[in-house]
Amino acid sequence: MKPAHLLLTAFAIGSFFTGYGQHTIVEKWRTTDSIPVPESVVPVPHKNELYVSLIDGNGNEKDGKGGVGIINKDGTVKNLNWVTGLNAPKGMALYKNLLYVADITDLVVIDVKKAQVIKTIPVPGAVFLNDVTTDKKGTVYVSDTRENKIYKVTNNQPEVYLEEATSANGLKSIGTDLYVLAGKELWKLDQKKNKTIIASGFEQGGDGLEPTGDGGFIVTCWAGLIYHVSPNGTIHKMLDVQKRMNTADLAYDPITKTLYVPTFNNYSVVAYELK
Repeated sequence: MKPAHLLLTAFAIGSFFTGYGQHTIVEKWRTTDSIPVPESVVPVPHKNELYVSLIDGNGNEKDGKGGVGIINKDGTVKNLNWVTGLNAPKGMALYKNLLYVADITDLVVIDVKKAQVIKTIPVPGAVFLNDVTTDKKGTVYVSDTRENKIYKVTNNQPEVYLEEATSANGLKSIGTDLYVLAGKELWKLDQKKNKTIIASGFEQGGDGLEPTGDGGFIVTCWAGLIYHVSPNGTIHKMLDVQKRMNTADLAYDPITKTLYVPTFNNYSVVAYELK
């Protein structure tokens, strides 16, 4: 259960209209049920639901306590035991009927129609797999924050795609480019792995990365920061709740302009509207 003082603190934080710069965010709702260490969220296609990765323990411990749950887009819980038996699942990406989940040293593949794990892909040399993205052909990319690497998985075969990717975390495949949150910078890698620094100067290492649909991005930092990155690379801090609440790997709906943000050690998911 979530301690009462954390609930009160989280409520007080979320009750204010927050913004630092060009864009602002305002809270729409937060889950009232205790969510066991939520790290990442992914929208369920054609439903008003979200997949939520649940660490439910330590972030680097293979304890079998983790899983993936489903919550509704109004903040109510549907099923926190949708898939169980994982370790410390973090980033997720959906391709067709397959949900790919980073689980410490493995990439777990879930058939969403069956609601079951159909394959576990060990990633040789991996230490702390963190975020996942897929391209339009179904190729999977997964970051290893501790090893400063990005892996590429094709036909269930992993290989090192990029080394010296500083504290690589958030990933997003867009067209033929791969965007990477590398420490306090946002990179773009083209097909030849040529690197362009899109933005820099985040106060903490980046975690979640989502495009806004107009050439910009929303970036979360786990320590409790949410930024908007404009198409020209200018960054605007929209939320700062450091030392009070985590802001982990978000999802964003450009139609409703809604951010869905898991709060990790605050045991909730919060929805904000981008203004």
